[in-house]
Amino acid sequence: MPGKINVLLVDDHAVVRTGYKTYLSLSERIGEIYEADRGESACQLYSRLLPDVVVMDLSMPGLGGLESIRRLLNRHANCKILVFSIHNELVYVTRAIKAGAKGYITKNNAPETLITAVCMLAEGGTYVDPDLAQQLAISSAVDQDETAKIKSLSPREFDIFCLLATGLTSRKAAEKLCLSYKTVCNHSTAIKEKLGIKTLSELALLANRHGIVKSAEF
Repeated sequence: MPGKINVLLVDDHAVVRTGYKTYLSLSERIGEIYEADRGESACQLYSRLLPDVVVMDLSMPGLGGLESIRRLLNRHANCKILVFSIHNELVYVTRAIKAGAKGYITKNNAPETLITAVCMLAEGGTYVDPDLAQQLAISSAVDQDETAKIKSLSPREFDIFCLLATGLTSRKAAEKLCLSYKTVCNHSTAIKEKLGIKTLSELALLANRHGIVKSAEF
C-alpha cells in the first residue's frame, strides 16, 4: 500500500481550512495535514516540512496565490501544487497552470473531488476539473488579443488589475495587498500600458468581458 500523503493547506480563512482539513482526514490516503494562512508562511512551512501536495487558494492577502506558486517552484522544482479556488474563469486556470500548478479545482466541486485531485498529484499526475479542462481545450484554439495582453501581466500586476477592476482605489488595493500606495500606482500605470487602455473604466470593462470582475473577491 502506498505511503500516506502529507498535505499543506493554504487559505487565509481559518473556517475554510478547518472544514477541508476535517474532510481530508477522513481519507485513509491522507497523512499529516499542515496549515498556512498566506503565501509567505506557506513557503516557510514547505521548506521545513516538505509535504507531498500543497492545496493553494488564489485570493489571499500579501504574497497572493499565483506569486506563491511561482516562488515555491523556484525554490522546490518538484513541488506539487493543487489550486483550490472560488474562481472558475479560464483566465485564473490558465495563469495558475502557467505558474506551475499541477491541478485546478473549484470550491464548488463535490468534496470527494479534493481527495481525488490530491491523490492524483501525489502519484505524479495532474488534475483539472473536467468542465474547466474542456473549456480550456476550446479556448486554446482561439487566439484572442485581449487574453494575450492579460496573460502578459506579472502575478503582482494581475492581482492589482483584479482589485482595481472591482472598483477599489489604488490606496485600498495597496492596503489589501500590504503594499505601498506608490508601488500600486506604479503597477497601475504599467498595467494600463500593457493592456492598451487609459482609464480605470476601460480596465473594468475589459475585466468584465473576460469574466474576472464578478468573482474577484480578495
